[in-house]
Amino acid sequence: MWIKKLNLKNFRNYENQEINFCKNINIFYGENAQGKTNIIEAIYMSSIGKSFRTNKDIETIMLNKDNSLIECFFEKEDRDGKIKIEINKKKNIFINGIKIKKLSELLGNINIVIFTPDDIEILKGGPQNRRKFLDIMISQLRPNYIYNLNMYLKTLEQRNNYLRQIREEQKDENMLEIWDEKLADYATKICKYRTDYINNINKKIKNIHKEITNNKEEIKIEYISECQDKNTYLNLLKQRRKLDIIKGYTTKGIHRDDFSVFINNKELNIYGSQGQHRTAILSLKISELQIIKDEIGEYPILLLDDFMSELDNNRRKNLLKYMKDAQVIITCTEKLNIDSLNCLEYKVDNGKIFDKDKI
Repeated sequence: MWIKKLNLKNFRNYENQEINFCKNINIFYGENAQGKTNIIEAIYMSSIGKSFRTNKDIETIMLNKDNSLIECFFEKEDRDGKIKIEINKKKNIFINGIKIKKLSELLGNINIVIFTPDDIEILKGGPQNRRKFLDIMISQLRPNYIYNLNMYLKTLEQRNNYLRQIREEQKDENMLEIWDEKLADYATKICKYRTDYINNINKKIKNIHKEITNNKEEIKIEYISECQDKNTYLNLLKQRRKLDIIKGYTTKGIHRDDFSVFINNKELNIYGSQGQHRTAILSLKISELQIIKDEIGEYPILLLDDFMSELDNNRRKNLLKYMKDAQVIITCTEKLNIDSLNCLEYKVDNGKIFDKDKI
């Protein structure tokens, strides 16, 4: 799988830009705030359908313009394809010229693994960061996952609204059983997807992390949920009903789930150093890469947004070993010394991209 070409019109600071890629390593270098990350963002949106930098699509439109356009041409082992995203007051997505109705139709066309300096917050930040990580990765491989997740969130909102009506308008609390049943149904399906994915990560990450740390560290991930069993979760909802009514929201469910990382049986978030956090996220991302490869039979596209600068030479060398068979798109402030690998270099300057031969 590889991206052949990207066309950007009025996207961030690109007024009209065509970018051609090679199958191997593509490096975009230049000073900060020149537009390097915008390239990564456009590819990410072509894969996931939304930005990793903002929740407001309109923010991706160039200043003083009314709309923006992304066209991403890609090739897989069994087909060629084109993703087109039009952004104005609304966002329209087309696959091979056909407008899609649901975001789940986009997922899985272009598989990606993204590294950014902020990724360390997946492990150091709150549980919502880890849930988002799982949601993005699972949805690429299991498009039906996003349907179940959206239905869960919709049901959760309905239940929360009714909880407040019980509290404020004395509605019949027995009616909650309707939402409890639906909530538990979706929750257990989502929990199964997440549990299976964590199990797959654990199968991969143990050896990867040992290799990266020269056999000094053993890593393990534990998924934390109270929704593995439908009846158990239904009973929990009943036990918490009075509290939920007082608070006006649902206090238990997969929207509260989390996972913990352990290094040598010690919880990383409590005992881990900055270096251990960085190595753990590197191991986690490489595990993603291998899981996708096993699942679809070809490597996903690696997006490294100013990530190489965050790694010391040893971690950088370990990452490069896993990159050799995938298309890699790297942004950085300076040229990288990776002469042993085939690569295409571009300089980015104020929303313009220059081939190294024309600099």
